[in-house]
Amino acid sequence: MTRFAFIAVLAVFMAGPAQAQDITAGSLKISAPWVRATPKGASVGGGYMTIANSGNAGDRLVGGTSDVSNRLEIHAMSMEDGVMKMRPVAGLDIKAGQTVEFKPGGYHVMFVGLKQPLEQGQHVKATLRFEKAGDVAVDFTVKGIGARDVGSGKVHGH
Repeated sequence: MTRFAFIAVLAVFMAGPAQAQDITAGSLKISAPWVRATPKGASVGGGYMTIANSGNAGDRLVGGTSDVSNRLEIHAMSMEDGVMKMRPVAGLDIKAGQTVEFKPGGYHVMFVGLKQPLEQGQHVKATLRFEKAGDVAVDFTVKGIGARDVGSGKVHGH
């Protein structure tokens, strides 16, 4: 093995699985998928990511599945009369040229009926279902229980 090849292989192993990769499905690009670790006994967990549609036609996220939970749902959070409300939505349009950010306090995927706690450092495999792009495998990185919404610097509960 040449010295360059050895260094390249070593760099790949040093990077490890924590390096999130973008997932492309048709005109959709899913970036930085992560979930927050959950305390023992929690029955739900929230998943976050960014979905960008670079195509000329819209698509729609309609659901998904995961081995770590009984169901995977799409949820929206909003503030109404000073009260934070969360509700499931039947689907979420990703319009042509649009980027939708799934983040604490906004849209997110909800892992409902967790079969075990989500522990920091683990990876959660899920399949997101889109009307046009079809089923897309996504690997969510589990971050700490207090993981922050990087954009605002605030800690959001779920």
